[in-house]
Amino acid sequence: MCRVVDLRQAVLAKNDATAHTLRAELAARGTAVVNLLSSPGSGKTALLERELLLARERSVPVAALTADLATENDAARLARSGVPVKQVLTDGLCHLEADMLGGHLDGWLPDDTRLLFVENVGNLVCPASYDLGETLRVVLASVTEGEDKPLKYPTAFGLAHLVVVTKTDIAEAVEFDEAAFRANVQQVNPGVEVVLTSARKDRGLGALLDRAIAAADGAPVHSPVMARQQDGHGHTHAHGHAHGDHADHDDGHPHAHPDGTGAMAQTRS
Repeated sequence: MCRVVDLRQAVLAKNDATAHTLRAELAARGTAVVNLLSSPGSGKTALLERELLLARERSVPVAALTADLATENDAARLARSGVPVKQVLTDGLCHLEADMLGGHLDGWLPDDTRLLFVENVGNLVCPASYDLGETLRVVLASVTEGEDKPLKYPTAFGLAHLVVVTKTDIAEAVEFDEAAFRANVQQVNPGVEVVLTSARKDRGLGALLDRAIAAADGAPVHSPVMARQQDGHGHTHAHGHAHGDHADHDDGHPHAHPDGTGAMAQTRS
């Protein structure tokens, strides 16, 4: 007789516990985590660099940790802001996990850090299911990605506390339909705020920093309906991918399941 064991659920449960502990430890030292999710090429790094510069100008102690499968290009760009920056290479893993984040913070994160911005791996599938102990979860999408992005990736957008639209300086050129995008966001995440930005033209500059500071100071963040429906324990993430999330995997790499095979593991009893 075979007994099917979903190792993915076990991995996520372990991650939940680690994230809960990490969140408490960081809160005790006065640090809030902002988890940034997006597809590759969304303009996430460009916007974050500007926000870090602004934080430094405002004397807000911030740091940034950026994750990629390879290269340290994003860390080099973010370091131009003058704030502490660390690159994490995941060696093919398509997302960060709470224990990975915690391990990289030991001995690196300055004690007075008020905000830690985490630039997750460019991918809207895997990172959506992993709590990093964040206070604020932000999903970014550029105007070039299409108005139906929230419908294609309902878990990522449906669990966001804030949605940021980037590259709005070219919205007219690519015929971006803002009303349609907003409607699609509201369909998967009713009530979530949508912020329009352009790192090139300074549109919306400071909005992300302002929302992060407010959350760090204890202001209530948006409570996604999907999170309340999927998890009755107050977690802010899903324990699985909503239907349709795997239809278009943006990072070009196969999704790494916890058993390493892309399928649920089986054990015999």
